Amino acid sequence: MDDAIVVVENIVRHYRMPTAQRESTIRTAVLAVDEVGNPTILATFTVIAAILPMAFVGGLMGPYMRPIPVGASAAMIFSLLIAFIVTPWAAVRILKSDSGHHHEGQDDWMTRVYKAAMNPLLHNAKVRWSFLIGVVVLLLASMSLVLLKVVTVKMLPFDNKNEFQIIVDMPNGTTLERTAAATKALADYVATIPEVEDYQLYVGTASPFNFNGLVRHYFMRSQSYQADIQVNLVGKGERKAQSHDIVKRIRPEIARIAKEWGIRAKVAEVPPGPPVLQTLVAEVYGPTLEQRLETARKVKEIFSTTEGVTDVDWYVDDPQPTYRFVVDREKAALAGVDVSSINRAIRAALGGLQLGLLHDEGSYEDVPVVIRLPRESRSALNELDQVTIASRSGRAVPLRELARPVEVPGETAIYHKNLQPVVYVTGDVVGRQESPVYAILAMNKKLDQLRFGDGVKLNILSTHQPFTTETPQMKWDGEWHITYEVFRDLGIAFAVVLILIYILVVAWFQDFRTPLVIMAPIPLTLVGILPGHALMGAFFTATSMIGFIAGAGIIVRNSIILVDFIELRRRQGLPLDEAVIDAGATRFRPMLLTAAAVIVGSFVILFDPIFQGLAISLMAGEIASTLLSRVAVPVLYFMMRSRDERRAARATAQP
Repeated sequence: MDDAIVVVENIVRHYRMPTAQRESTIRTAVLAVDEVGNPTILATFTVIAAILPMAFVGGLMGPYMRPIPVGASAAMIFSLLIAFIVTPWAAVRILKSDSGHHHEGQDDWMTRVYKAAMNPLLHNAKVRWSFLIGVVVLLLASMSLVLLKVVTVKMLPFDNKNEFQIIVDMPNGTTLERTAAATKALADYVATIPEVEDYQLYVGTASPFNFNGLVRHYFMRSQSYQADIQVNLVGKGERKAQSHDIVKRIRPEIARIAKEWGIRAKVAEVPPGPPVLQTLVAEVYGPTLEQRLETARKVKEIFSTTEGVTDVDWYVDDPQPTYRFVVDREKAALAGVDVSSINRAIRAALGGLQLGLLHDEGSYEDVPVVIRLPRESRSALNELDQVTIASRSGRAVPLRELARPVEVPGETAIYHKNLQPVVYVTGDVVGRQESPVYAILAMNKKLDQLRFGDGVKLNILSTHQPFTTETPQMKWDGEWHITYEVFRDLGIAFAVVLILIYILVVAWFQDFRTPLVIMAPIPLTLVGILPGHALMGAFFTATSMIGFIAGAGIIVRNSIILVDFIELRRRQGLPLDEAVIDAGATRFRPMLLTAAAVIVGSFVILFDPIFQGLAISLMAGEIASTLLSRVAVPVLYFMMRSRDERRAARATAQP
């Protein structure tokens, strides 16, 4: 659409020139397209060069981002073809009836304002430098919004879904009945939430699988002390609050009920992008299990005492007493009972033993016949003492005469990542800055003070696993790792973008300095982008970064057309200052139209939770770049060329 705007505006401008009366309509259109054709082609390829490297973003976010640059690049190519083929054809036919009514154009109010602003900037050094310093101050003030945490950086914002889950973890060994009662207490509160349509309780079993649950291993939850509440909200059109706002509102009451029942409750929202184990994940490594547990315990304590961190948990089983029956082999031999009979009797009493099949005519299949003690008799050791084992002589011998129970430590799960044993400490973030970056920065200050053994310091890693586990080490994972991967790859892509644009512009203008003038306004989009995010109360996300990179391509595109027009006016014999002012005034209108097209096109996604950052970056960035860079580029070009002219004049004056 931008290409078509440039072409149509230039055709209309040529139709309004006095020379158009002596040319045919087709000839005038051809001249108009030829005038902006080459720079428009170059500008289009700079936009493609700006967005295409984003297709090479790796990690889990790669498949989410790849369609954006691929689709946008294809759209730009088709837009260029339409602008050069369809647009001139349509312009000739639509504007043909007006071809005999051309008149010598006069400066409109926009041109007069532009010329009035540019004259002092070009001819007064103090005004010129004041303007440039003011632009730099605005840029620094905008960037300070990130440092002051007015604008929060986050990988992806929260989406507005129609569901969320409450994950219930009771202490290991909790009975199914106790877990069900605790889960019911949470569910009774959930039922009072106005936006809740229905909910389901899954106690001792997993809820229906989803992508989030697969990554977080919720599908493996099958113990008696585990439960899950699947909460379904009413449709988005029937509620005013978004799902994340609802979750924030209910978290305090969920935490209160969980504390009363001894629950480790976690509220799991469906993520807008790739799911992770938890928002905050600390991977603790060490030489021994005891060392890892000690380190993880201290890390977990720091999680619990850090403001804004909630749903703290760790992947460590609670201590659970386990009993093993030790057989007195001498007594068993004297009683005529072998050890296998004792094991079989205990296994039958606790786990059940299948004796055969019942052929029931009312059943489709044979019914297995299993013997086992009733539940109340399996819950205490003194009940098991009453179990008897038949001796070889047929006498029933009580279990207590043959074996005694001995308490032993229960087996615990040991997790591994890339073959290295690890303990996971997890948490979520709440409060004003719902981004893991700020919570991690706050906790790193406390983690740096941890010491082990002979003053050994905890080694904190942010981007990669430790090479060795001989000392206590911790790596941040979760949403932070994806955030790091995305912004790292986008940063590399942006660096590649700048190099590609520089090469393209150098090849066109045959000059190494002109591209620097053209690319100088790229940071100026931040003057609009960052304050725009602050005013909307939005996170600066990966989609915001995509908008910044795409906006850079649009700025360079407009700057190329502007500078090319200045050099065209120079070749036509105008002095430098007149050429700069005339080109800026002539190209200001299509640039405003281009900016308006971007703003209107982006408005449709402004209130989408995921793509809001993209919309703000494009809209606010276009406004700032149109108002600032359309003045900054001519001023910088004038400063560069006027210095060249002074040097050339001095060289000519020397004998």
